[in-house]
Amino acid sequence: EIDGDRVLSYREAMVMKKMPKSILVVGAGAIGVEFAYFFNALGAEVSIIEMLPNILPIEDEDVSKELEKSFKKAGIKIHTGTKVENLKKTKTSVTLTVSKDGKSEDLKAEYALMAIGVQGNIENLGLDAAGVQLTDKNWIKVNEYYQTSQPNIYAIGDINGPPWLAHVGSKEGILAAEHLAGHKVIPIDYNNIPGCTYCQPQVASVGFTEKKAREAGYELKIGKFPVRVNGKAQGMGELTGFVKIIYDAKYGEILGCHIIGPEATELITEVTLAKSIEATHAEVLHTIHPHPTLSEIIAEATHDALGEPIHL
Repeated sequence: EIDGDRVLSYREAMVMKKMPKSILVVGAGAIGVEFAYFFNALGAEVSIIEMLPNILPIEDEDVSKELEKSFKKAGIKIHTGTKVENLKKTKTSVTLTVSKDGKSEDLKAEYALMAIGVQGNIENLGLDAAGVQLTDKNWIKVNEYYQTSQPNIYAIGDINGPPWLAHVGSKEGILAAEHLAGHKVIPIDYNNIPGCTYCQPQVASVGFTEKKAREAGYELKIGKFPVRVNGKAQGMGELTGFVKIIYDAKYGEILGCHIIGPEATELITEVTLAKSIEATHAEVLHTIHPHPTLSEIIAEATHDALGEPIHL
C-alpha cells in the first residue's frame, strides 16, 4: 500500500517537502511513536492506530500508559486495540477504515504513515550458493561470534533477527571483526540490551518488564519514583515521568529498569552497566549519586523497592 506519495514509509516521512496538516500513524512501536511526537510538535494533527492494547507494546505497561497520557495531553489522538480494515486514497487525502470491538469508523488525513520496522535484506546475496543457512524465520543463522554455517562468512545486524537496533548491530560488527582477527571475544548478553525511544517524554528500558519477570517465576521487589520530586527535573521544568526498577527479591540483582522522562535515554546506561556486573540494590545504594542530578531518581526508586523511600 505504500506509494511514497500519500501513504508513506519512514523513509519518505523523513524527507517530506512540506509539513503535513494531518497524518495517520499506523503502528505505535518506537518508529510510530517518534514520528507521532515529531509531527505533533510541529503542529500537525496526529492520530495513532495500534492493533495491540498499548502504545509501545513491548515496554512495561506502566510506561506505555504514562506516555499515552502525555501524548493525549499534547493533542495526539490514540486508537489502541484497533485494526486497519481498509485504505482509500485520493490526490489530497487518505482514509483508513478501522475497527475496534466490532465497531468501525473512518479516519481521514492528508497522509498516512506505515510505521513498521525495517526487515533485513537477504535477497540476491547468493546465500544458497554460498551454503549459508537460514533460521525458520528466514534470518541468517549465526553463532555467538556471528559466524554463519560457513565459518569464514560472518553476518551482523538486522539480517540475524531481533533486536533490530543500531547500537546492537554496531557492537556485533565490532565483535565479529575482533573474532575474525583472532582476538578473545566476550559474547553479547541479549538480556541486557538497552532500548530507547526518542520522543518527549523520552523512554528507555533494559531487562525484564514487570509482567515478563513474573512470568519467569521471580519474586520481585519493585520501586517507582516520580520525576516531579527530583530537584534537577524541577529546575529543568520537565516533570513528567518516573523510574521503575525491578529487583530479584531473593538475590537483590537488577532484573529490569523502565524510565520515562527527561534524559531517560542517557540514564538507562547506568542501569545497563550495573546489570552487566550483576550489581545488587545494596551496591546501587552504596553508589553516591551527585546532587542535583536526574540520576538520583534511580537511587530513590531503589530505596522505594526496599520499602525505605526517603523523599516520598
